[in-house]
Amino acid sequence: MKENELAKEIVDAAFLIHNGLGPGLLESVYEVVLSNELENRGLTIERQKPIPLHYNGLSFNEGFRADLIVENKVIVKLKSVVTIAQVHMKQLLTYIRLADKRLVLLINFGSVLIKNGICRIVNGLEELLLRLCVFA
Repeated sequence: MKENELAKEIVDAAFLIHNGLGPGLLESVYEVVLSNELENRGLTIERQKPIPLHYNGLSFNEGFRADLIVENKVIVKLKSVVTIAQVHMKQLLTYIRLADKRLVLLINFGSVLIKNGICRIVNGLEELLLRLCVFA
């Protein structure tokens, strides 16, 4: 399955979960429920996967932890906040580069409408962020 097909499955699952549970629970709750929903759809999920960091000739085993990685292709960052800030987006740009992935989905389960809480970030297309995502 390609990244776009995976993204459709992830967004569909997030929509179902948001409708069922509503906004405002802890991110860890949405993480376990979303990973379960995606595994039930036959997808491979890695939770809290450490992503190594290489800097100045040194290697660190854990540069950051990815909330979810789906099929080793899509990083899913989960939030449960009132508003996504630009700093969250800057983090994700770094994550996508360090993990060498093509797609990151930011899903904010704190949004009243889940469609307003989903942001798609494609590696190499940073200039489109302001048009694709809603900031505070």
